[in-house]
Amino acid sequence: MGKKIDALLGRNSKWSAKLKATTSLAISRVAVLKNQRHARSSIARSDLLQLLTLGQHQRALLRVKQVMKEENMLDVLAMVQGFCYLLMERVALLEHQKDCPEETKEAISSLIFAATRCGDFPELVELRSLFSAKYGKEFVSLAVDLRNNCGVNPKVIQKLSTRTPSYEERLMILKEIAAEHNIPLHIEEPNNDEDATEGQNVVGNGSVRANNCCIAGLDTEVRRKYKDVGDAAQAAFESAADAAEAARAAVELSRSDEDTKEKHIISMRD
Repeated sequence: MGKKIDALLGRNSKWSAKLKATTSLAISRVAVLKNQRHARSSIARSDLLQLLTLGQHQRALLRVKQVMKEENMLDVLAMVQGFCYLLMERVALLEHQKDCPEETKEAISSLIFAATRCGDFPELVELRSLFSAKYGKEFVSLAVDLRNNCGVNPKVIQKLSTRTPSYEERLMILKEIAAEHNIPLHIEEPNNDEDATEGQNVVGNGSVRANNCCIAGLDTEVRRKYKDVGDAAQAAFESAADAAEAARAAVELSRSDEDTKEKHIISMRD
């Protein structure tokens, strides 16, 4: 009875029309985002090749993360596009079935999940709202939270992961890129964190030891020159007094020179 009422009121057809329109816009959006990602990927690859050519392979190993990120997004966009085309072909099926058909579950669940990870993609957010209205919030939460039997494509999950690529993953991609351009790759094996920390401690302790040696050397020289603190203080006072006396003498000599010059000039005039 409820389905008949929905059909009479045009509810299903309205939902289907909105689904088709939003999916069509999503396909157009994918084309724009692909162009942007291709441009970013080209820039990242160009920077990477420049580093490899200059022999800065360790820096290239860090830069390769950006290349991987852009290529992952390109792969995701290609899958999103495929899912959208599938929805366009199955609109009639989706319209007449209350529950999500098994043959479209992966596409719909993957689009819902991608909506939470792909920025600047409002059409995916709209599609998620449409699926929530038809299949319920629990169905959407299943995909967003990646619960059991969520139906999200494993490759989409992997490509949209926020996990930092491992050293092995980065090295593998860097080797592939270097091989494509016939560039010999020279990468040092990563040191353990403990070794790095130990190295920092060795450097730090070495500096401290060097400073202590300088101070110890200075103390030895001072002790050789002065008998005690009072003797050193007396020497400092005498040095200060000598310096003050020297300064006063310099001033007097300067004045004397000026007076002599002035008298000489006057006598010349006379």
